[in-house]
Amino acid sequence: MILRTNHTSFTVSDLDRSIAFYRDLLGFELISLATRDPAFSSKITGIAGAHLKVAYLQAPGHRIELIQYLSPPGKKLDLSTHNIGCGHLAFDVDDLRPIYERLKSKGVLFKSEPVEIPAGPNRGGMAVYCTDPDGVTIELIQAPIAKA
Repeated sequence: MILRTNHTSFTVSDLDRSIAFYRDLLGFELISLATRDPAFSSKITGIAGAHLKVAYLQAPGHRIELIQYLSPPGKKLDLSTHNIGCGHLAFDVDDLRPIYERLKSKGVLFKSEPVEIPAGPNRGGMAVYCTDPDGVTIELIQAPIAKA
């Protein structure tokens, strides 16, 4: 029986740059940074010669794992959200507009300005997509404002 989600993981090209994005711009806490034993990494990943450097960051309510393959080198994939197998992270935020403005001023790339959500469980709220340094899509969602 599955008990709960443990973490979400992404392979990154530059671990230090990705840590700076998630920690310094999004405010996540770096809780672990270490290289992995290549024998363990090769066995668990099924990739011969896998040598990894791994960071864990704590987001509100969820843990993110970032992995940089020191060897063997990987290749850049097209992470456009319409490509099969691509995913995205979605985070609830309290006030989307100032968060959007702050991140945009720091050079974060956005797909659009915040837009109202027309349907589904977040209907009436606001959402926007941005990308991390490797092109992983992150969605920021503000819940609908309760009407009195």
